Amino acid sequence: MKRPGAPPGTLEFTGERHLETPMLMRVNFNQETVDSQTFSNHVPLELAEGCINWYDVRGLHDVALIERFGQQFNIHPLVLEDILHTQQRPKFEEYGNDVFIIVSSLTYDGFNHELNEEQIAIYFGENFIITFQEKADDTFAAVRERIEAGSGRIRSRKPDYLAYAIIDGIVDNYFGVLDGIEANMEEVELEIQGRPNRETKENIHHLKFKLLAMRKSVMPLREAVGKFSRCESQAVEGSTGVFVRDLYDHVIRIADLIETYRDMLNGLQDLYLSELSLRMNNIIQVLTIITTIFVPLTFMVGVYGMNFDNMPELHWKYGYFYLLGLMVALTLALIYYFKNKKWI
Repeated sequence: MKRPGAPPGTLEFTGERHLETPMLMRVNFNQETVDSQTFSNHVPLELAEGCINWYDVRGLHDVALIERFGQQFNIHPLVLEDILHTQQRPKFEEYGNDVFIIVSSLTYDGFNHELNEEQIAIYFGENFIITFQEKADDTFAAVRERIEAGSGRIRSRKPDYLAYAIIDGIVDNYFGVLDGIEANMEEVELEIQGRPNRETKENIHHLKFKLLAMRKSVMPLREAVGKFSRCESQAVEGSTGVFVRDLYDHVIRIADLIETYRDMLNGLQDLYLSELSLRMNNIIQVLTIITTIFVPLTFMVGVYGMNFDNMPELHWKYGYFYLLGLMVALTLALIYYFKNKKWI
């Protein structure tokens, strides 16, 4: 959390430290060549001529390193502050001819029902792009493979297209997250149709909470991608707009799916309550029937348990067996009546 009262632009890391030392990777590429290098500490920040310079930083706890990038690339202090404050909402901002984007990378552990979130910050200009990740996992592995293989348009385009490709890969992962949540919803539905319990209720609330957390990441992203598609900065080529607009459609689709799944979870919650109510009604029905059967039997037993002298049935030789037969016959008659009424 940011220190209260700190002036704007104060560089303080507020996230969780995931690495002992930051991991740095530099990829310089153009249509003909690709040069990838990994650094553990000191990374040269001088831009290579005639190619796109991509710096990938994993681990943000080294404030001095982030500040060094800021000085080398003339990054505004407010941008550096947002990079170090890892609870930012997705956004798109222009700083002169440079562009700054924040998105949330989401992964879902369907076994444990856990939604994992990581802030991704992207800053790019005319011939460079810098990405900042919190964790050591290579979120951009698929994009890096495309660059190294020379497939697609990335190596022939500017950093704005690389930024689009990175965000597009993150958004594509959202569909996988939704697939995992949908699979868990189907499991919950089967539980409700079988034998729902307290854990079923907890699973429904847990899934609703995860969808709410995902919604908080997707809704601001819709606005940010919309701004990206309308950006007039020199760092963004007009031909990239058609791809960003397609990305915007994907974000809209994801937002619609989230709302649909939220409605489905509300439906599952209503179904859960209905199933519990039905089970309770069935239990009460069975107990009521049992009570109804035993009331006349208890009455008979009570009458002949009074032991008055002038009760002729008490002196019958077979009175006991007659009473038992009457009780059995009455019980069978009541059961037949209940079945005829379809109460059991």
